[in-house]
Amino acid sequence: MTRRLWLIAYFSLGMLLPSAAARAFTLSGFGGKLGYSTPENLDGTVMIGAHMELEQSGTRLHLIPNLMYWKVNGVSDVNPNVDLYYHFVPEGLITPYLGGGLGLNMYDRERRSSNTEVGLNLFGGLRMPGPYSHYFVEGRYTASDISQFSVLGGVTFHNR
Repeated sequence: MTRRLWLIAYFSLGMLLPSAAARAFTLSGFGGKLGYSTPENLDGTVMIGAHMELEQSGTRLHLIPNLMYWKVNGVSDVNPNVDLYYHFVPEGLITPYLGGGLGLNMYDRERRSSNTEVGLNLFGGLRMPGPYSHYFVEGRYTASDISQFSVLGGVTFHNR
C-alpha cells in the first residue's frame, strides 16, 4: 500500500512539473546585421554579422548564437558569440530589449600576430515586427582586449 502511494505521488508530481521540452529553446529564425563599430585605439569601421534566433516557449527570452566580423588599420576580429536577451513587450509589437553574453574575440594583426580573448557583450535595442520577419536597431558594447562599441541594424527572418 505504501509503495502504491509513493508511485501515485511520484507520477502526480511529474504531471505537475512542466516537461523539459516546454522549457527548451527552439529555432525561430535567422538573419544578419550591419553597422558601425569603434574598436578601442583604432579607427571606426563597418561590422557585419549573421545570427540564429532561438526562443523559449511562453517566455520573452531569446538565445542568439552569432558571428561578427570587422577589419580596420591592419587588425581584424572574428567573434563568435552566444547572447541572451529579454524583450519587454509581447511578440508582435514594437519592443525594447536588453541582453548580454559571452564571445571569443579572435584578433589578427596582418599576419604578424594573432590572439584570442574572451569578451563580455552588453547590448540593448528596439525590435520592430514585420509579417515574416522582425527588424532591429541595437547598441552593443564588448569588453575584451580591444573593447568596442557598435551601432547595428538588422533583420531576423522567421521560420514559423
